[in-house]
Amino acid sequence: MNIQLAVEYFPRRMQELGHGDQYTIRFRHFVLQPEEERKIDALNQLFLLIEPLDSIAVISDFGVYDLTASNVNELQYEHQGCISIINYATIIQSVRFIQIIPKNEKPCQ
Repeated sequence: MNIQLAVEYFPRRMQELGHGDQYTIRFRHFVLQPEEERKIDALNQLFLLIEPLDSIAVISDFGVYDLTASNVNELQYEHQGCISIINYATIIQSVRFIQIIPKNEKPCQ
C-alpha cells in the first residue's frame, strides 16, 4: 500500500468502524536493527503498513504481511491488536505505518 492509497482508505475505514472523523493520525517510522523483532500494543488503534520491504514481516491479531511465509494465502496491510514487526535482514531496515487512534467520545470526568 502506498501513502496516497492509505490517505484515501483510512477515512472510509474509520467510518465503517463507527468512529466517523473522530480520530488522530500519526506517521510512524520504525528503524529496526538487523534481525530485530519489535512488539507494539495497538489494541484500540489501526496501523496501516506503507510501502513495505520484502525483508520485513508484520504479524498481528488481524493478519500477516510476510513475503517469505509459505503458509499464508493473503497478505494484510491493516493491523490491530498485538503487532510484531520483524526484520529478517542482516542490515538495518525501516518500516513505515500510518497509525490511526480513535478519540474517546466521552471526556474524562
